[in-house]
Amino acid sequence: MIPIAQSERPGQQPEARRRILSLVIKDRRALHAAYMPFIKNGGLFVPTSHPYQLGDELFLLVQLLDEPDRIPVAGQVVWVTPVGAEGNRAAGVGIQFKEQEKNDIRHKFEQYLPSGTDAQRPTHTM
Repeated sequence: MIPIAQSERPGQQPEARRRILSLVIKDRRALHAAYMPFIKNGGLFVPTSHPYQLGDELFLLVQLLDEPDRIPVAGQVVWVTPVGAEGNRAAGVGIQFKEQEKNDIRHKFEQYLPSGTDAQRPTHTM
């Protein structure tokens, strides 16, 4: 399970805090559920109850599995699953990777993704 995204900048104004999210992905199953390879440049689904809008610019700090450092990712909201969505879907937003980051970021996430039967498991988005 992926924890609800939270801000990590205590001294910032409330609006600025909502633009920086922290995401911890502890295992490959959680990465598979969050990763969005079907959107241009790739992306990640971030569970959150905050009501973001399509087009909002966000910055993610992603802790990926056993990686020692958090991965900084700039992106834009391209998917919204509101609180109370049909089918008990997790509330959150899909963040599309910025064009200049797409190759390095996609490669980093895809090296950990499952293949074969495991790749057919449902995700947070599709």
